[in-house]
Amino acid sequence: MTENPFFEAWNTPFELPPFDHIRPEHFPPAFDNGMAEHAAEIAGIAGAGAPPNFANTVEALERSGRLLRRVGRVFSNLTSSATNAALDAIDRDYAPRLAAHRIKIMLDPALFARVDALWRERDALGLALDQRRLLERHHLNFVRNGALLDPAQKARMAAISERLASLHTAFGQNVLHDEDEWRLVLDESDLDGLPDFARAAAAEAARERGLDGRYAITLARASVEPFLTFSARRDLRQAAHEAWAARGEHPGPHDNRPLIGEIMALRAEQARLLGYDSFAEYRLDDTMAKTPEAAADLLRQVWEPAKRKAAEERAELAAAARADGLNAPIAPWDWRYYAEKVRLAKYAVDQAAVKPYFALDNIVEAAFDAAGRLFGVRFIERQDCPLYHPDVRAYEVRDTANRPIGLFLHDNFARPGKHSGAWMSSYREQEMLDGEILPVVVNNNNFAKGDPTLLSFDDAHTLFHEFGHGLHGLLSRVRYPSQSGTSVRRDFVEFPSQVFEHWLEVPETLRRYAPALPHRRTLARGAAAAAAGGAHLQPGFRDRRIRRLRDARPRSAFANRSGRARHRRLREGIHRSCRHAAGDRAAPPAGAFPASVRRRRLCRRLLRLSVGRGARRRRLRRLHRGGRPVCARFGGAAQGDL
Repeated sequence: MTENPFFEAWNTPFELPPFDHIRPEHFPPAFDNGMAEHAAEIAGIAGAGAPPNFANTVEALERSGRLLRRVGRVFSNLTSSATNAALDAIDRDYAPRLAAHRIKIMLDPALFARVDALWRERDALGLALDQRRLLERHHLNFVRNGALLDPAQKARMAAISERLASLHTAFGQNVLHDEDEWRLVLDESDLDGLPDFARAAAAEAARERGLDGRYAITLARASVEPFLTFSARRDLRQAAHEAWAARGEHPGPHDNRPLIGEIMALRAEQARLLGYDSFAEYRLDDTMAKTPEAAADLLRQVWEPAKRKAAEERAELAAAARADGLNAPIAPWDWRYYAEKVRLAKYAVDQAAVKPYFALDNIVEAAFDAAGRLFGVRFIERQDCPLYHPDVRAYEVRDTANRPIGLFLHDNFARPGKHSGAWMSSYREQEMLDGEILPVVVNNNNFAKGDPTLLSFDDAHTLFHEFGHGLHGLLSRVRYPSQSGTSVRRDFVEFPSQVFEHWLEVPETLRRYAPALPHRRTLARGAAAAAAGGAHLQPGFRDRRIRRLRDARPRSAFANRSGRARHRRLREGIHRSCRHAAGDRAAPPAGAFPASVRRRRLCRRLLRLSVGRGARRRRLRRLHRGGRPVCARFGGAAQGDL
């Protein structure tokens, strides 16, 4: 790499960006060239002498702007995951320029006329399903960006788009500034109540900031939430919570409050230009909800029950606080702290005891294993990839025929210069328009680094959830770039990830990747009691997740049932194939089943014999004797027999 890497071929695995050669000063000329090249391509499409057809208009649009997309993906990922002052300055400078470039294309009358002509004749074009969908989405995209407006309205729409781009960029940078700059520096005497994993994470955060021998709480969620949950120092909890809640609200150059008013006003004006009464109507019109009234109706169904439940929990927490000697009303910085005390006292569930179940490396392996059993993919770590930060790990993904299907980057730790939250993104998207292009997908999390790094149950769920998005991008098999991976409707994009996250809770996953601890039975009893009492106390119980850990105990699948119930269970058909932690439901192919599921199904077949109930029970005891899998005792025939 001699000059600007964006103008050269990338001879890296999967054409991964050569991060070791890319510098901030490379982006401005790359953006300029990319926009100029894209504008020339658009002019050629819009001014073509031939009548519009799908190839010379829609497919030409799909091919246009490749250099700009290449530069933009690298830049947007770096400004989210590893930004610095130089990149932030470029972002502020180029955000309105890029918005102006994009809206100019959307408002081009000649270009829209060609797309509109095809859209009106779409039934007679003989298009494949993916082509028809692509045409319809392109047309709708033009319309929702103002292609039907008059010239004066188009000029105002362009000005609004440029200004919103600047405001949104400034808003995100202001929040990140407060997250990076604020820290609560502690000494050993300030750590009362903090479990070992929280102390270790605070020590690591301090060391990264040049504060060796001390402890630091940052505004990364993985740092501040455990502190608010376990710290016995109410004054320090108050300081941390107030700083966390006030990100972007401090007077001065990083105050987001003036920006919010302007953003809302411009969004409302934008919606009115397009014929909507409010921005909410505009935003929801292209979703399943369709109207603000439908969305509000859904919220109203849960609002009053949620308020009643919150009031009940507040009363419980206030009682615990009084017993602890606190005479003041419960404040926001007390909520997590006393919720944990009530949870431990009432349900014998200790979140600090749950953490050692979920070492980060184990949960990553669990996600890879689940993907392998479900989709037949393997993840092979690559040490020869240039990466943008030492925290990042790269994996080549291969299918059952050992063919490569993509590259997966895993960026799991919180650090300065990285936005909070968790998300999936791409450096390159899969497509087959002009030959197969394989995807390069990245998952970002914000876990507190430790040795080892331990996750909460919610953190583990987040990892599985984002990995579901990653699989959505990796397993994409489409022709056109605009339809690749997660480029689907917002209503649907969460579906694959929300389905995949439940594989964390499958008993086989927990048994294999969350090793048993002395607290396991205590945890299971407390969780079961909470479920029986209908209590979903605060973050640990509000979604019933922790109580599912009880299914991880190694035991007979027929334990804790009466003899009659066990007998009835044996007579059931094999249609209910996959017993999930939350109940029976349809399952993937047999090869994807955990061993416990295969064992139960085989047991049912072997025991459906015309013998007395006592003989069946004896046979069942022999099958489970010693805790060995059924397939091992029958020469490995179990899986094939399924």
